[in-house]
Amino acid sequence: MYAQSAPLESSKLQIANEGIDSMQKPAPSDFPVHELIRERWSPRAFADKPVPRDVLRSIFEAARWAPSSNNEQPWAYIVASRDDNASFEKTLSVLVEFNANWAKGAPVLAIAVARLTFAKNNVPNRNAQYDTGAATALLSVEATARGLAVHQMAGFDPEKARQVFGIPAGWEAIAAIAIGYPGDPASLPQPLQDREMAPRTRKPINEFVMAGHWGHTAPFATK
Repeated sequence: MYAQSAPLESSKLQIANEGIDSMQKPAPSDFPVHELIRERWSPRAFADKPVPRDVLRSIFEAARWAPSSNNEQPWAYIVASRDDNASFEKTLSVLVEFNANWAKGAPVLAIAVARLTFAKNNVPNRNAQYDTGAATALLSVEATARGLAVHQMAGFDPEKARQVFGIPAGWEAIAAIAIGYPGDPASLPQPLQDREMAPRTRKPINEFVMAGHWGHTAPFATK
């Protein structure tokens, strides 16, 4: 059974996670959704705690089983843990400065890469980025189930990533990702603390779920 949405006040609830001050920020959903969907969010504060290899294997295993057009599985991930300093610094170097300033606190960074053509015939795959996003969404849900947080970023330089990591032609870096255990918002500069603590908002489903004709709200999407 799906869990009911939590009151907005609980989005600022501080919890103890193995002795680490961290924060839960459940989505104030209008309709019931699974608790893993409610609990998934994108913090910038991460605990100084490594992610075990077996846990990393499981979250990328979840990405492996995402749906894709013709089962092409057009995704790849370049992953760096903080204990591999050279690779970690390379990944940080492709982020925009704003993101690098907080992402350096995450124990794991990754770059999601999509193959833009089908392997069997080199025909353009117009769903490559969509499918790679689906894989990362499943990765995020698995991470949430294991007490991790995932923050996806558009703020990085795809061409620099190509050069730094030797990404071949026909593949495109489409997102940067920070992975780790949620940390204490007080570890962030004040402007980021404010963003961390701000209420979560989303468009209501009646603004984007349509039926019959563009702009016509689906009947079930209204309360």
